[in-house]
Parts: sequence; structure tokens; C-alpha cells
Amino acid sequence: MAISQRALKLSLPQVLLLGPCSGALVTLSLAPFDIWPAGILSCTLLAWLLSTCDTGQALWRGWLYGLGLFGSGVSWVYVSIHVHGYAPVPLAALLTILFCAGLAIFTALFAWSYVRLVRPLPGGMLVGFPLLWVLFEWLRSWLFTGFPWLMLGYAHVDTWIAGWAPILGVYGLSFICALSGSCLFLAWRSRQAAAVTTYAVVIGILWIGGSILQPTQWVAPANDQPLSVAVYQPNVPQEQKWDRRYYYPILEQLEAASMPLMGADILVWPEAAVPNYYQNARPFIDAVAANAGMVETTLITGIPFRPEGGEQYHNSIVALGQGSGVYHKQRLVPFGEYVPLENLLRGVIAFFDLPMSAFTRGPADQAPLQAGAFRLAPFICYEIVYPDLVARSARNADLLVTISNDSWFGDSIGPLQHLQMAQMRALENGRYLIRGTNNGVSAIIDHQGQIVTASERFVETSLLGEVETMLGNTPFSSFGSTPVILGCGIGLALMYLIFLGLWRDSD
Repeated sequence: MAISQRALKLSLPQVLLLGPCSGALVTLSLAPFDIWPAGILSCTLLAWLLSTCDTGQALWRGWLYGLGLFGSGVSWVYVSIHVHGYAPVPLAALLTILFCAGLAIFTALFAWSYVRLVRPLPGGMLVGFPLLWVLFEWLRSWLFTGFPWLMLGYAHVDTWIAGWAPILGVYGLSFICALSGSCLFLAWRSRQAAAVTTYAVVIGILWIGGSILQPTQWVAPANDQPLSVAVYQPNVPQEQKWDRRYYYPILEQLEAASMPLMGADILVWPEAAVPNYYQNARPFIDAVAANAGMVETTLITGIPFRPEGGEQYHNSIVALGQGSGVYHKQRLVPFGEYVPLENLLRGVIAFFDLPMSAFTRGPADQAPLQAGAFRLAPFICYEIVYPDLVARSARNADLLVTISNDSWFGDSIGPLQHLQMAQMRALENGRYLIRGTNNGVSAIIDHQGQIVTASERFVETSLLGEVETMLGNTPFSSFGSTPVILGCGIGLALMYLIFLGLWRDSD
């Protein structure tokens, strides 16, 4: 017997509890918790929240859902604001709450759009709900520079539907999760055997299809001999990083720890490992490059860069020794690397005046770094969380390399979420990925998104391993997210055409 509309309605206390809690379930589905069914259950509960409400209620309920999602999932920004930005606890807490509440506007607008524009359509909850969900995830990934964190699909690097990732990417996996959630809600609401069977078949096709696709080899090893890789994780405390008193001790630490690692084909240091501009650090850089070149090692290091005679500054990666090339970061972190409304905010509090927070974004379509005969697609910090940015570079690269300094987020879940997203990029593009960080987690990830070896956090250590270069491209690497995003838009448009046709027929 189907559940009545009246029975589905929720009281205010129920909404106040269910809204944030259902949003927080997405966080539980992701690293480090990895309870992946929680993300699907989250969509089921959100579908319930939006099943009978009007548009005004939908806006409020969607915002509460987002508050739970972002409040649980990205509140680690508090560490940056308070510990490294020196903001007092009340101010840091307020700014964190405002940040999470601002992001929750995306889910509020999703909920309003769904109830106002999509729910009335035939199949609005079954298909329209996941289509619109993906479009809003995509919108959040680029609007106002973008914040593509906490996507539903990231929970599924290791599940059956991971087989879809090299074709559809993380947005495709998010669609499957949201569709699975809406199917579960509709099955629960209907409780009719035929309907439940239909929804179970839909879910089964998607999940079993992903499992069947998993063994598919989209790429193949390019060489019989793998490349040896070393990653040095210096674990330099953030408060010492830009203190000039520690500059030469940091250089001595880098040099001493790296000497035994010379001889590896590729040696990676983390983001801004050398805490000075490349032009000012040339005596040290040239000496290290000469040592690396003598043993045919390519040294990849993060270092700030100031072009000769220019007034712009870049957060950059350089390849030295056996390698060559410079890459300037394209996606800058607000407040950490540049300050929005700089003329108004500079000097107000220390958080708006962090060290090295006046960078300029690098140009698009930069050449890959060279490591001997091999091409490396480089990414700095949270650039690795942008699926299409990575896919564009991966098409013409043999390996992916990302460097980061996750010290900004302390002992929080942020760096572990960051690592999981890097795994998804390797899986989507069929490329080994080398990840070097200041304090962990440094890792070598294979072309199927699996961690081959990884470091502990908050220790000075060296990571040794091997990587393979791959031939060929996955469908996602070739086309990026465009087919999925266009498909979602076209899907909603077709639903409207069908709706209009039915409406006219009814007249």
C-alpha cells in the first residue's frame, strides 16, 4: 500500500533534525569514514524532505541540508583561519559558519529549483532529481572560482560503480548515487511489488554495469621498465615555513634528506618546498639541479616564481636535473593565495594578510613538465580536485604529479578527502599519479585509482616506489565532463518537452 502525501509530510522539529543530519551523511560516505551507502541514503532522505513541501519550504530545507553537508564536511577551514590565520576563536568560528552557510545556498537553490521546476514533470523525482543534482554540483565547481568538494561520486573509487569513472567521471558517479537514492525513496513510498521491482532493476543495471566495466583496460603500459620514484615529505611546521630564521635550515634539510634519494628517475618535493622565489634561490637550486643531473634524476619541486622584470608572482612547479619546464598554478585558493576585494580586506585581520597570498594565476594550456623523455601533467594543491582541468592536461601526459601543503588544515579530515579526490583523477584518466605533500599524505596511486604506497601523516619521511607510463586515453580523459553535463541539460529539456506535449494533449 502506497504511503499517502499526508503521511510523508514532516513537522518543523523533524525538518530541523532530518535536514542537517541527512546532509552530514554525505560526509560519512567520503574519506576517512568511507561508509559509502550513507551518501545514497542522504539522497533518499533529501528526496523525502522535498517530496511534499512548497517552494518556500524547499529553500529552507535545502539550506538546512547544505548546512549539515558543509558544516560536517569542510569545517576544517577553521584550522586555517584560527591556527594559521591567527583569528580569535569567536571570529574564526563565525567565519567558518559563514563559509558553510554560504555554500549551503547552492543546496537551497537546488531544492527550490527541483520543487518549482522539476518535481511537477513526469519522472521528476526519478530522473529529474539526479539530473538537477549533477548540474548543481557542476555549477558549484566553477561559480565564484569554484569549490568542487564533497561530490557524491568521490565515495565510489572502490565500489562497483567505479567502473563507470573512466567513462563518465565523478559527475557520472554522482548521478548514479542520486538516482539510486531517488529510486529507494520511490520504492519506499510506493511499496507496490511492480514498482519496487522496477526501481530495483534500474539500480541493478547501473551497479552491475559498473562491475562489468571494471576489468576494462582503457589504457596499456607504454614501457616494460617502470620508473622509480622517490617522494620526500619534509614535515616543516607551517609557522616556520616563511620565517626567515628557518630558511637555511630548511634548505639544509631538503638537501641532506634528498641525497640518498638521488638516482631515482623522479624525485618529488612538495608545494613551496623551497620557501623563496626561484630567482632568489638560484644558488641552491642550481647546485641541487646539477647533483640531480649527474645521476639522471628529475627533481620536481614546488617554489614561488617571479618572472624576470615582472611584477606578478606565481605559485609554481619546476623540473630540474634530468627534467625541464615550469608550471604556474591556474586555480588559486581564495585568501590563501589571493585576497578577493583586496583593497577592502587587506590588513583587517591577519587571515586576510597570510604569507604568499598575492599570487597571480598562470595561463591556460601550459606545456607539461619533462622528466627525461616522459611528460608529466602538474597540479598544485586543490587543482587536482577540478576534473576537467586534470583531464585536459592528462590527454598529453604520461604521468600525473600533484604537490600540496596540507599543513593548513592540521589533523582534520580535509587532507584525507583531498587524497581521495586525487585517486579519482587517476581513475578517470587512466594515469599513475605521484602525490607529494609537506606533512602527508604523500602517495603513489596507480591508473585504477588504487594507492600503491602512502606515507604516514605528520612525520618527516621518504616514500619510494615505481610508476608505469600508460598509452591511450580513457573516454573521460578525451571528452571530460562535457557529455555528462550536456546529457543532464538535454535530459531536463526533454522532460519539459514531454510535459508540454502531455499538457497540450490533456486540453
